[in-house]
Amino acid sequence: MPSQTSASAEPAAAAIPPTRQRIIRAVLRIIGQDGIAAVTNRRIAREAGVSLGSVTYHFSSQHELLREALLHFVREETRRFTELADAGEAEGVDVDGAAALAAQVADGTVFDSEHIAPFELYIQAGRDERLREAAAECFAAYDRLAVQILTALGVPEPGRLAAHTVALVTGLQLRRLATGSPAEELTDALLLLVRGALSEEAERAG
Repeated sequence: MPSQTSASAEPAAAAIPPTRQRIIRAVLRIIGQDGIAAVTNRRIAREAGVSLGSVTYHFSSQHELLREALLHFVREETRRFTELADAGEAEGVDVDGAAALAAQVADGTVFDSEHIAPFELYIQAGRDERLREAAAECFAAYDRLAVQILTALGVPEPGRLAAHTVALVTGLQLRRLATGSPAEELTDALLLLVRGALSEEAERAG
């Protein structure tokens, strides 16, 4: 049976066997379309275009399927955002530039079934303790990314603000999903957070 991975390991998507990756993406699509209750081995096999035996070979239980689907999504998201953060840091992007980049990313995020699925999985982690470790790994990965970005922007004590930043982004993305609110709300909120932290540090120094 293939071994499990963690979000902190962040293997490249190409390192995941093609069949396993197709199954994981199928699980995300099913959850995003019809919820976790719709995840069955037969539905997964049909959606992924694989045999029923392939599903049970790669994943021994539904819990493992849900866990790996959540971790896979977060690995892909953090990899993409880390590449953007690295590029911005190399170009010396300031706070306004970072906010503009965040707006571009948020505005370009389409809430398709694969992007809706993680919200369902986080809620499921509140019901199923077996998923909480995976959910914690996911938020830890986002926290590390937030620390990198805040550090590059010169924000003091980035570790102290990382979880708040991630919570802000997650909450506003959920609001966008539910209400169709504009991406500018996210940009404005991030600017308030970062500028507030920088202003607080300036007052202390003064």
